[in-house]
Amino acid sequence: MKFSKKQDCAHCELKCDIYSTLLHTDQASEYNAPVHAQLKKHDVICKQGTEVSHALFLTKGSAKLYIEGLNNRNIILYILKPPAYIGLLSFFESPRYSYSVSALEASEICLIELDLVKKLYIENHDLLLCLNKAFGKSVAMIMQKIISLNQKQIRGRIAENLLYLADIHQSTTFHVQLTRKEIGEMAAISEENTVRLLTEFSRENIIATNGRTIEILDMSLLKKISEVG
Repeated sequence: MKFSKKQDCAHCELKCDIYSTLLHTDQASEYNAPVHAQLKKHDVICKQGTEVSHALFLTKGSAKLYIEGLNNRNIILYILKPPAYIGLLSFFESPRYSYSVSALEASEICLIELDLVKKLYIENHDLLLCLNKAFGKSVAMIMQKIISLNQKQIRGRIAENLLYLADIHQSTTFHVQLTRKEIGEMAAISEENTVRLLTEFSRENIIATNGRTIEILDMSLLKKISEVG
């Protein structure tokens, strides 16, 4: 991870709600030199169990948010794409991260002092609503993941995650940064079962695969498999 303070928020295309809020307060001077970080693929952005010190904002690339389980068995909760806050679930409740986040490709983040965010959150109603909305979205996605892992069979889980990947790429044909092992971690199944199920879906003409490029051929059937689990 490479850090820099040369990034100017005024020229950033993805201005976060925190910066927009500061422009309308007398605390703008406190935000003149944000810390900007450039990450390589696989770089850890935040580590499960470590102390929360900053609010993190993803401005470029993509990342996975996951729980580190026993025996290196992880569960990926969801994928982050810009613009996205990282670590909202740990901003105010826990002094330590209860999950990890790592870059799926070359990415960039901004690091904002947590004390400043907390102060603005309390004092500014608009920022409170924006962060609460983002927090609520994160919680809803985790709740849906719990339901899926608890109630769906593995075919339904893989189907659901293929639909999820198509949605975040906004296309039925997409190149995934995830390995087959990581696709399995989204559904809490082994890499071997993931490969087997993707092969089955290909043979059934539900999807077509070419390396890491996946094309959904039968969206209605894939949705049906996801629904019935």
